[in-house]
Amino acid sequence: MFVAIMAPHRLRFAHDDLLSATKEEEALAEETYVSYCGRYDFLGDRVVHHVELSLFPNWIGGDQERLVDLRGERLTLSTRALLLRGIQQTAHLIWERVSTSKQ
Repeated sequence: MFVAIMAPHRLRFAHDDLLSATKEEEALAEETYVSYCGRYDFLGDRVVHHVELSLFPNWIGGDQERLVDLRGERLTLSTRALLLRGIQQTAHLIWERVSTSKQ
């Protein structure tokens, strides 16, 4: 599995050179984006992501558990409390299936 989440309307770097951003540009880019990937186990009411690569190095080699709530056409994955900027917070990611059939 692979997760990539970013804030909308991220600012572009002043230059197109991938490795020549200012420290401020790099910090803002990192602050507005998260990604990780690895194998996973689906356990009914939760999914455990076994992190192999991550923008946040502390997650590499560990597990990220998400609580699963599937109701009708909506799937919600939720974290248990995470420490974000010194505050325990819970995040929710919601997907909703849309019909692709033509009427």
